[in-house]
Amino acid sequence: MKELQLPAIKKPNKVISYWKAEWRIVLLIVITGIIYNGSMELGPILQGKVIDLIVAEQEQTIIVRWILIFILTIATIQFCRCLKRYYVRLFANRTSASMRNIVYRNILSEDITQLKDQRTGDLMTKAISDVGECVEGMRKFTTEVFDTGILMSAYFITLLYYDVKLTLTASVCIPAAMLIAERMKTTIYRYTKRYRKQLSEISQQTLENVENELLYRMHGVQEIKNEAYDEMLSDLQKKAIRANVLENSMQPLYKTIGLIGIVLVVYFGGQMVIQGDWTIGRFSAYLTIFTAFSVKVSKAAKLFNSVQKAQVSWQRILPYLNPVEKGKAARFTDEQEKVTLQVRNLSSGIIKRADFEVQSGDIVGITGPVASGKSTIGRLLQGLFPYEGSITINGTELANIESAAVSRYIVYMGHDSRLLSDTIYNNITLGEDGDVRQVLADVCFEQDLASMPEGFETLVGASGVRLSGGQQARLALARMLYNRSRILVLDDPFAAVDVATERQIIENLKNRYSDCAIILISHRIASFDQLTKVLFVYEGTTTFDSHDRLLADSEKYREIFTLQKEGGNAEIR
Repeated sequence: MKELQLPAIKKPNKVISYWKAEWRIVLLIVITGIIYNGSMELGPILQGKVIDLIVAEQEQTIIVRWILIFILTIATIQFCRCLKRYYVRLFANRTSASMRNIVYRNILSEDITQLKDQRTGDLMTKAISDVGECVEGMRKFTTEVFDTGILMSAYFITLLYYDVKLTLTASVCIPAAMLIAERMKTTIYRYTKRYRKQLSEISQQTLENVENELLYRMHGVQEIKNEAYDEMLSDLQKKAIRANVLENSMQPLYKTIGLIGIVLVVYFGGQMVIQGDWTIGRFSAYLTIFTAFSVKVSKAAKLFNSVQKAQVSWQRILPYLNPVEKGKAARFTDEQEKVTLQVRNLSSGIIKRADFEVQSGDIVGITGPVASGKSTIGRLLQGLFPYEGSITINGTELANIESAAVSRYIVYMGHDSRLLSDTIYNNITLGEDGDVRQVLADVCFEQDLASMPEGFETLVGASGVRLSGGQQARLALARMLYNRSRILVLDDPFAAVDVATERQIIENLKNRYSDCAIILISHRIASFDQLTKVLFVYEGTTTFDSHDRLLADSEKYREIFTLQKEGGNAEIR
């Protein structure tokens, strides 16, 4: 499939930039729009000409010739209309793709501490619904500039050519309709803002209900949650009605005001026909053009309201339309065969000082009492959180490496397996094609797979609900190994598996992944004798040594080991 090539938007936080970026398409819109809208009055004029020829009983050949001219003119105008509508839609589609791409990249590049403060439902509404509203406003504006602006100008000039006094008299009510529409924009903005906010709340609540459905069932609160959700939907419906009723209900009023002048046209125009100043064809042409001119008033008024609604969505996504600032350093492109991760004087939150080093072929363990900061160190190694001290990859400071490059060299597996509601195969490959048998063997999943009739195509259910906790963790680990980077950070991957399976998996990691530097964070240290070294975290400081040396020198480490050996997986506090 051919990839859609989108233009670079120099100033994505400026509306005009999107028209500039698509200037070739916009130019075609202008050309076809001017031809179509600037020629629309020719239809009624030629129609009047044909009527006059028929009334005058001209020769049939002359009448047929003018009828053919009329048909050809209308066909040409409508062909240009089709082209204009196509290019307007093309502009809207490409602008929508560009804007969504910019919003999406800005959300992903946002500081993780700030991103955590944002609600998922609100972000989804902004990235999808609000972008759609903005682009729809831009599309309508682009369309109505020609379909209303140029067309009304062409109609008005033509009407003035027919009769200046009658045109000015009959058009006196049209500015009133425009003024009313302009006055309504503040009210429409206010109601639309409330509706968009409620839509975000609904999106967030929908996500929470889906994610926690089983929890609600187990605790018997499903009906309560459903009732609360229904109330939110009812409130959304009310806000949607308020946001749209004024815009839509005012259209007949705008149209009625604009059409008042038709009464004057019929009366005075009819008088001119009776007096012989106008022919029937001329009167017919004038009446048709004035009617179309008056109807366009409601379209212009609706344009004001549509742009106002789009303005609400534009303000909501504006923070995510600023150009992404790149880091000071270039992308990390170290091509050395071995990788070295060094941590010196690291501090953040509960961690006061951490020092350790891991190289390709090493498996370093991180352990300590509950809430000692083990997982904090793992998260800091992702490069997503601010830290003090130094974290370097082959001598390059982590903070100076672009996030996209960091993810190519460090991959983190947290407590949550985060499985897709898909097959075992797709959960490992993430949609790509490849052989997953080896990684499943490396995580001791072969026997589990053999018991599943559908094998690789077994559906794991929402968040892996059809699998046990141990199977979920091992499947997530298989995915990590299949898509492995140079440095693997495993945060408590063996909490739900037995010690024998844990030891076998660690042995597989040592034998088959010597090109990787592996960091194993775990509260269970029964298998730490297999590891290269251990970072023991206690009261904010760390000790980095071998498992045997820590047993000999650290009373707290020895206490944890003894308790776990005697009582299973107990973790000292």
